[in-house]
Amino acid sequence: MAQPAFEEFVEDFEFLEDWEDRYRHVIEAGKAMEPLDDALKVPATRVEGCASQVWLHPQVSAGHFRFDGDSDALIVRGLIAVLRALYNDLPTAEVPTVDAGGELARLGLTDHLSAQRSNGLRAMIERIRLVAAEAA
Repeated sequence: MAQPAFEEFVEDFEFLEDWEDRYRHVIEAGKAMEPLDDALKVPATRVEGCASQVWLHPQVSAGHFRFDGDSDALIVRGLIAVLRALYNDLPTAEVPTVDAGGELARLGLTDHLSAQRSNGLRAMIERIRLVAAEAA
């Protein structure tokens, strides 16, 4: 069972049958996120392998993992929101064990993203896992 915030995405996707509506929902989730402070948009937080500009700023506090992120592409900001729902507030040691591919498959997202967006999504997941593994 994934985080409650991610389960909300799953429930919303089950309710929204049209992929246009699902994309819109992901984009709206990205728009609802606070923008990442420009001071955190530095080479160390930039994710390589994404077609658009992507920054992830991880934080570990009291053994729990969180990250904020931003992108110059609306759909990617939305994907960051989905990943935040999947990973934020997990115990740091659990982050690398999350079956992100399996969880995201529940949304059907990977079947409806371009190859470049799918590669970028994988790059974000790898960065999240790496940072959490280093912090654990």
